[in-house]
Amino acid sequence: MALPPARSTDRYRIAMVCLGNICRSPMAHVVLADRIAAAGLGDPRRVEVVSCGTGDWHVGDPMDPRAASTLRDAGYDPSSHRARHFDDGWLAECDVLFAMDEQNLADIGGRSDRVMLFRDLDPTEPGGIVPDPYYGGEDGFTEVLAMVERTSDAIVAALPAALGRD
Repeated sequence: MALPPARSTDRYRIAMVCLGNICRSPMAHVVLADRIAAAGLGDPRRVEVVSCGTGDWHVGDPMDPRAASTLRDAGYDPSSHRARHFDDGWLAECDVLFAMDEQNLADIGGRSDRVMLFRDLDPTEPGGIVPDPYYGGEDGFTEVLAMVERTSDAIVAALPAALGRD
């Protein structure tokens, strides 16, 4: 599956969306931003990654400590994350929005040419959901990280075409 083309020539904005913006979407945000930087596409004025939640009860909070610990243990820096809330303006501001599961997808208006499931680009299980690890144990966060890493690699591989650089 391809990414939608950039809306403008000066930037590409990718949004990750989950329920509370403290577990899945910030993990995907941190990993994808890291992968983009490693690929040499990391100028935030050119390719920007953001994340938000469809619920507003965690706005301003840091990432769930278990999610942050999983990321730190894997060599990522989760320290700057603060939860944000989705609003309809994100649909016009972002080039692509990735929902973590079907409910998140429905909450932001459903599929469109710029709204899809994050794992639509997963090379192992395209179209799968990213399960919410919040109510489970540490293994759930490790499982989410593995999904996020391989899907982020696929997104980075698809970015040059979306940027018009293929």
